[in-house]
Amino acid sequence: MRVNYYSRPGCSLCEEGLLTLKLVQSDFPFEIAVINIEENEAIHEKYMLMIPVVEKNGAIIQYGNLDYVTLYEAFQP
Repeated sequence: MRVNYYSRPGCSLCEEGLLTLKLVQSDFPFEIAVINIEENEAIHEKYMLMIPVVEKNGAIIQYGNLDYVTLYEAFQP
């Protein structure tokens, strides 16, 4: 499974969020695709006020201040 992680360089909230997502990754096997929103104008417009954003199977799981419990529950089988 692949999870999209939308962020931008220099975003401390994004760096924290990625660490949280990697903790969940240690419990459930999935690939993280880190996407820099500044490299695509449409993605930048869509997510610029929401980052970081975690997207699984085309649906947003969580955005902004990410927490382990919400992410963990989203990956439960």
